[in-house]
Amino acid sequence: MGVSIKTGVDFIDNLYPMVKSFLEQDTLDIVVDGQAIRGYRSPDSRAIWIRDYSDMFRGFRYFEIDLKSVVQHFADTQKADGRIFDYVTTFPEKLPCERENWTKYVRVPVEADVEYRFVKAAFLAWQATGDDAWIRDLLPQLENALEYARTHPWRWDGEHQLVKRAYTIDTWDFAYTAGQHDWLQFQIDDNTFWGIMHGDNSGYFEAFSLLAQLFAHFGDTQRSQTWAQRAASLKRQMNSVCWNGRFYTHFVKITSVEIPGVNEAEQLSLSNPMAINRGVTSHDQAVSILWEYLRRKEAKGSQFEWFSIDPPFPDGIFGDEKLVAGAYINGGIFPLAGGELARAAFDHGFEWYGVDILKRYYNLISETGETYLWYFPDGRPSTVETSTSPDAMPTDGWGSSAMLYALVEGLAGVVDRASLWKKITLSPRWPAAGVTHAEVQAGYEASGSAVAYEYNLSSQELRLQVETASPTSVQFHLLLPRGHRPRSVRLNGKSVVFEEIRVEESVYAAFSGQIESRAEIKLAF
Repeated sequence: MGVSIKTGVDFIDNLYPMVKSFLEQDTLDIVVDGQAIRGYRSPDSRAIWIRDYSDMFRGFRYFEIDLKSVVQHFADTQKADGRIFDYVTTFPEKLPCERENWTKYVRVPVEADVEYRFVKAAFLAWQATGDDAWIRDLLPQLENALEYARTHPWRWDGEHQLVKRAYTIDTWDFAYTAGQHDWLQFQIDDNTFWGIMHGDNSGYFEAFSLLAQLFAHFGDTQRSQTWAQRAASLKRQMNSVCWNGRFYTHFVKITSVEIPGVNEAEQLSLSNPMAINRGVTSHDQAVSILWEYLRRKEAKGSQFEWFSIDPPFPDGIFGDEKLVAGAYINGGIFPLAGGELARAAFDHGFEWYGVDILKRYYNLISETGETYLWYFPDGRPSTVETSTSPDAMPTDGWGSSAMLYALVEGLAGVVDRASLWKKITLSPRWPAAGVTHAEVQAGYEASGSAVAYEYNLSSQELRLQVETASPTSVQFHLLLPRGHRPRSVRLNGKSVVFEEIRVEESVYAAFSGQIESRAEIKLAF
């Protein structure tokens, strides 16, 4: 089970095994109240953070067996008003002064994104396990978490009808204080500078939409429509308030404050490509964001444009002298951002760019067999000495999972749209990588469900043989080699109606079909 990709191209074939090896070194098993919890840790904290976990889920979901214990534990410890903890740990965190193996829970007050990440993790767990009874029982807690974000005075701005937060760097967890606090500020107080950060709202848009999908799955049309309408409203407001014509403004201020030494209007932050993948952008907006990254890469002459924020803030103004320009979340290079950027590129006619990002990432990690949460702009990896974080493991699962997300769903083009591969999109984009033969399998070890295909491209025809574990509804979106247009499509020998779709300069043949267990598609061009 898991993922298998065979193309004869090293950076494609070897990426999943490398990412899997990183993730296998990032597991964190704890016991709380006699209950075993199996999670995955970020490289800078020996704890299970739901934020990191929900994104890393996109990588380990293929091979991990225990996909529910972490989500269930955060649900079991949810506050009555819907609030979710950021993380749980049973390990001493401040060595050598702290030695106690307490069970410790933390919620960073300035964080506004925790609840949507909880919902996303729950959805992905259901998707891979197909456990309808479990997710049905969890629905009240998922809904309560999102209601908290929509109603709590620290989270919701009634004037803009959007989620608000303290002035942090994108989705990170310490706030700007204009020197009124002596170190990193994690608290909300009378001096908090408030504003709208687009990444929170794109995340909640996705979470509202996922909850609507779950309610629809269980036949609750009314609740489904309510959350779908809330998602649509949030999307409209976000695009009205946060879109600046080229990309999403980093922080739309509610509290007036000026930060000398940085052009805040030009700051491009890492949640921009995430917004594309979460579905809040139009195609034109997605294209504008992609071009913005490409322009900045060229202007800087840099090897990597996956910055956390560009331009960065002045050195040390967030309260720690290590937060210089180009370090950590203040302009460091994040594979997490690169993976999201690649995934967005594949969907919006920049397939070549997605391939280029994956290749550059593979070259970066294959040289050393290591991957880090962030790098300096010149490619040097982060270290304990250069980061505000207490650890810097060379097995970062957060960014590597994002790259795997781009590989499997973007380049290989296998997307689960419901659970257990019962509704999928197949959009193999191998012409963008110069690949003419590919064998692909994507499966969930936790449930044993999988989908596989063999891809063959000749000078006049694309042949696709698909195998599924159960009857599957498939949306096909097949990329043609450059300069060609589709002439006909046959599914199991029968002609099918297709639509020719242009995405920028890319041409796709789009059609749908029901596969019982096996199917052969022949696309002539």
